Amino acid sequence: MKKFLLPALFAVATIGATSAASAPKVATAAPAPAYKLQPQLSTLGWEGKAVTHGHVGTMQFSDGDLLVKGNNIVGGTVTVNMKTMVATDIKDAESQGKFVGHMSSDDFFGVATYPTSTFKIASVTPIKGAAANADNVTIAGDLTIKGVTQRISFPAKAGVKDGVAAASGKVTIDRTKFGLKYGSKSFFESIGDKAIYDTFDLTFNVIAKKA
Repeated sequence: MKKFLLPALFAVATIGATSAASAPKVATAAPAPAYKLQPQLSTLGWEGKAVTHGHVGTMQFSDGDLLVKGNNIVGGTVTVNMKTMVATDIKDAESQGKFVGHMSSDDFFGVATYPTSTFKIASVTPIKGAAANADNVTIAGDLTIKGVTQRISFPAKAGVKDGVAAASGKVTIDRTKFGLKYGSKSFFESIGDKAIYDTFDLTFNVIAKKA
């Protein structure tokens, strides 16, 4: 019995080793290269409105990258420095300080605790039949403000050319979904004409370059 069993085991082991060695290898897709965001070339504008007034201004991107495949942006993450908020329509220094101070407080963005906001791209979907100079993709991803993350999507114009990846567009954000309820008529019905609208707009132009 032993004389039969040992050769049989050796044969099985040999066949198994040969099969493993000759098995075709599965190709692994190369990761999409990352293009480094250029804060000095990128812009981020904002506009917020209340019943009786409104303000416009800017913030600055601090860092990030865009993932690229061919001539398309396929992913990436960008970070905004919330301490760079400025209201460009307020010219008086004292009024500017009061406004930014209130926006930076826990009533709104809580900048001392949450100094950055981030957006991580989940998908970039081409818009069929898009005109040459119009929005050509729909970007979906996770926006994190004040430690709260929400999935959003919006149209944008995006592409890659000569080692530069760019994306631009406008997105409307519902601040109450991130816990920013101050002055919202949705939560304080008796606030009257002191109400601040729940949504604000962001206009962005992100530029990233191949490393």
